[in-house]
Amino acid sequence: MDILKVSANSRPTSVAGAIAGVIREKGSVEVQAVGAGAANQAIKSVAVARGYMAPAGVELICVPAFTNIEIDGAERTAIRLIVEPR
Repeated sequence: MDILKVSANSRPTSVAGAIAGVIREKGSVEVQAVGAGAANQAIKSVAVARGYMAPAGVELICVPAFTNIEIDGAERTAIRLIVEPR
């Protein structure tokens, strides 16, 4: 499964386009975000991606989870959003 990493500076419309593209190509995608700002942008991106896919009759669902990742040698907790068609 492809992983899209979102930062607090990511544009939700750009990430949403990437989400929609990966879902069309691979069927599902994982979106990762570390921090409140990044999580905010990730959630907005999923909401926009749902709007992008709806005209094609594809309803997206999002399953949230936590995961531990390593950044600069330190372990951090990230929000993991698995996005897939219903």
